[in-house]
Amino acid sequence: MEYVIGILLLVSFFGLVVYAVRGGNLMLGIFVMGVIWTVLPMIGNTFATNPDFITANKDAVSITWIEALEKTFQSGPEGWGATLVNVIFGAWFGRVLMNTGIASTLIRTTTELGGDKPALTCILLCVVTTACFSSIFGAGAVVAIGVIVLPIFMSLGIPKVLATCAFMMSVGAGMFVNPVLYGQYSAFFLDENGKTLYSYEQHTSWGIYALLIQVAFIIVMVLVLSRQKKVHTWAATVPVKKNRRGDNAPGISLISPIIPVVLLIVFKVPIILGFIIGSLYALVTCKKIKNWGQTCRMINKDFFDGVVDTAPLVGFLLVLPIFNKAAELCVPYFNALLGGIIPNNTLVISIVFAVLAPIGMFRGPLTLFGCGAATLGILKGIGFSTAYLAPLIIIPSTVMNVSCCITQSWIVWGVNYTKVATKDFLKLSAVSGWMICIILQAMVYLMFG
Repeated sequence: MEYVIGILLLVSFFGLVVYAVRGGNLMLGIFVMGVIWTVLPMIGNTFATNPDFITANKDAVSITWIEALEKTFQSGPEGWGATLVNVIFGAWFGRVLMNTGIASTLIRTTTELGGDKPALTCILLCVVTTACFSSIFGAGAVVAIGVIVLPIFMSLGIPKVLATCAFMMSVGAGMFVNPVLYGQYSAFFLDENGKTLYSYEQHTSWGIYALLIQVAFIIVMVLVLSRQKKVHTWAATVPVKKNRRGDNAPGISLISPIIPVVLLIVFKVPIILGFIIGSLYALVTCKKIKNWGQTCRMINKDFFDGVVDTAPLVGFLLVLPIFNKAAELCVPYFNALLGGIIPNNTLVISIVFAVLAPIGMFRGPLTLFGCGAATLGILKGIGFSTAYLAPLIIIPSTVMNVSCCITQSWIVWGVNYTKVATKDFLKLSAVSGWMICIILQAMVYLMFG
């Protein structure tokens, strides 16, 4: 019976892969998978007859239907509540940086520093973009910064495919240490009580290096490809988008984007307090706090806009723990079916993830924003440690999906905004992302394998 259930679970896994690649609604797809992966192992438990299987998985097999339903559909979403709070505060902080003009001022200042050297200006803007997205998050923030940065790139003669790819990969580089995105990743690694098994300190222990490697790759890419014949498709004037709450932010306020991350990494200040301190610092230094009533209205508006920015993700991320908890019920059956097939060898697994990194695109089996949750469930069942598994699957999720894939909402916007052909964007982004993944997987194997 355990083999029959294992095969059915594997078939459903590939069904999710096909569904995700075809562009199906991931929230409903993950929910249906959660139902299937709850019902099938419980049926297997009911009719299990193999004494060796029952003895080896005594606790899993003895769970009742009510306990399984409670574990999957109640405890799962409830356990993610703490992470959701971090996401919302992070989104508010992002809105504060947008509406105070700090983000746009950073970009304009960087452009002036680059002078008449297009490649240098492009590189500096990529670095600033990465710094911004080390703390802010959301499609709204990407668009708000993109409408300033992308025209500057192309007015300098940077080829539009390179401009689009460099900007999106810079956004993705910052995401390696972004506390909001970390909160989403940590939802995949929770214990029975809903507490994370993967701390932010663990995440940044390798995420900092991943950020630097991706930025270094972007710099090399810009230096090499910007030597091609330049095509001026935009006016050669640097656009300045006037911010609704002022034009230029004071110089002292420009450190605001890194305040939450620095406070967390260096001083161990809780991330929510870091977001609050960073936001208040930005508002005070930009002289946006004038009186109590105006301050209340401003903060309420920024909070509202921030929640709207993250709303499309919240439903998916509340359904996701249902699937994660259901995957735990499936562990005995994946072990029975695949335990002797999938190598329990970190070197082999790292090589496989490096070689197959491109299937992290199009919501494939190597991205946690697609059906990678099912892949993670299988690997958890094999027995790999969280310290190794987390970066293993986060790398293709961040590089191939967040930075390079046209199924990502802000990348779809960027491709349309710059009028770049999808195939041209993918030719550059997919190959670049693949090379970065190979480097990062080698790094993770050396650090945690």
